[in-house]
Amino acid sequence: MVKRILIINGPNLNLLGTRQPEVYGHDTLATIEAACIELGAGLKLDVDFRQSNNEGEIVDWIQEARTSHSGLIINAGAYTHTSVAILDALLAVDVPIIEV
Repeated sequence: MVKRILIINGPNLNLLGTRQPEVYGHDTLATIEAACIELGAGLKLDVDFRQSNNEGEIVDWIQEARTSHSGLIINAGAYTHTSVAILDALLAVDVPIIEV
Protein backbone atom coordinates (compact mmCIF):
# COMPACT_ATOMS: atom_id res chain seq x y z
CA MET A 1 0.00 0.00 0.00
CA VAL A 2 1.29 3.46 -0.92
CA LYS A 3 1.75 5.84 1.99
CA ARG A 4 -0.04 9.20 1.77
CA ILE A 5 1.70 12.39 2.86
CA LEU A 6 -0.30 15.55 3.48
CA ILE A 7 1.43 18.85 2.69
CA ILE A 8 -0.40 21.90 4.04
CA ASN A 9 0.43 25.46 3.03
CA GLY A 10 -0.99 28.38 4.97
CA PRO A 11 -2.10 31.92 4.25
CA ASN A 12 -0.72 33.87 1.32
CA LEU A 13 1.45 31.02 0.09
CA ASN A 14 -0.81 30.90 -2.96
CA LEU A 15 0.92 34.17 -3.92
CA LEU A 16 4.41 32.66 -4.09
CA GLY A 17 6.25 33.70 -7.22
CA THR A 18 4.34 36.97 -7.52
CA ARG A 19 4.40 38.45 -4.01
CA GLN A 20 7.79 39.96 -3.17
CA PRO A 21 9.80 37.58 -5.37
CA GLU A 22 13.00 39.27 -4.19
CA VAL A 23 12.19 37.90 -0.71
CA TYR A 24 10.23 34.69 -1.38
CA GLY A 25 11.67 33.69 -4.77
CA HIS A 26 10.14 33.19 -8.18
CA ASP A 27 8.80 29.65 -7.76
CA THR A 28 5.01 29.49 -7.65
CA LEU A 29 3.09 27.22 -5.32
CA ALA A 30 2.10 25.17 -8.39
CA THR A 31 5.79 24.66 -9.22
CA ILE A 32 6.50 23.56 -5.65
CA GLU A 33 3.49 21.23 -5.72
CA ALA A 34 4.69 19.59 -8.95
CA ALA A 35 8.18 19.10 -7.48
CA CYS A 36 6.76 17.55 -4.30
CA ILE A 37 4.51 15.19 -6.25
CA GLU A 38 7.41 14.14 -8.49
CA LEU A 39 9.71 13.55 -5.52
CA GLY A 40 6.96 11.65 -3.72
CA ALA A 41 6.37 9.40 -6.71
CA GLY A 42 10.06 8.54 -6.77
CA LEU A 43 9.79 7.56 -3.10
CA LYS A 44 6.54 5.64 -3.69
CA LEU A 45 4.53 8.21 -1.73
CA ASP A 46 1.16 9.71 -2.62
CA VAL A 47 1.45 13.46 -2.00
CA ASP A 48 -1.74 15.31 -1.04
CA PHE A 49 -0.85 19.01 -1.48
CA ARG A 50 -3.17 21.72 -0.15
CA GLN A 51 -3.27 25.47 0.56
CA SER A 52 -5.69 27.57 2.55
CA ASN A 53 -5.93 31.10 3.87
CA ASN A 54 -8.42 29.89 6.52
CA GLU A 55 -7.25 28.72 9.94
CA GLY A 56 -10.28 26.52 10.56
CA GLU A 57 -9.85 24.69 7.27
CA ILE A 58 -6.19 24.01 8.11
CA VAL A 59 -7.23 22.62 11.51
CA ASP A 60 -9.79 20.36 9.78
CA TRP A 61 -7.12 19.04 7.41
CA ILE A 62 -4.72 18.34 10.29
CA GLN A 63 -7.44 16.41 12.12
CA GLU A 64 -8.24 14.51 8.92
CA ALA A 65 -4.59 13.41 8.72
CA ARG A 66 -5.04 11.41 11.94
CA THR A 67 -6.78 8.65 10.01
CA SER A 68 -5.97 9.21 6.35
CA HIS A 69 -2.26 10.04 6.06
CA SER A 70 1.06 8.51 7.12
CA GLY A 71 2.76 11.86 7.66
CA LEU A 72 2.25 15.60 7.55
CA ILE A 73 4.37 18.50 6.32
CA ILE A 74 3.14 21.99 7.15
CA ASN A 75 4.16 25.52 6.27
CA ALA A 76 1.60 27.42 8.28
CA GLY A 77 2.83 30.80 7.04
CA ALA A 78 1.86 33.61 9.40
CA TYR A 79 -0.11 31.14 11.53
CA THR A 80 3.21 29.61 12.63
CA HIS A 81 3.57 32.42 15.16
CA THR A 82 -0.05 33.08 16.09
CA SER A 83 -2.29 30.01 15.93
CA VAL A 84 -2.89 28.11 19.13
CA ALA A 85 -5.62 26.14 17.30
CA ILE A 86 -3.18 24.82 14.68
CA LEU A 87 -0.63 23.92 17.37
CA ASP A 88 -3.28 22.07 19.38
CA ALA A 89 -4.38 20.16 16.27
CA LEU A 90 -0.79 19.20 15.46
CA LEU A 91 -0.27 17.95 19.01
CA ALA A 92 -3.33 15.70 18.63
CA VAL A 93 -2.10 13.99 15.46
CA ASP A 94 -0.20 10.74 15.92
CA VAL A 95 1.73 10.80 12.63
CA PRO A 96 5.20 12.19 11.91
CA ILE A 97 5.08 15.96 11.37
CA ILE A 98 7.59 18.30 9.74
CA GLU A 99 7.14 22.07 10.02
CA VAL A 100 8.84 24.19 7.36
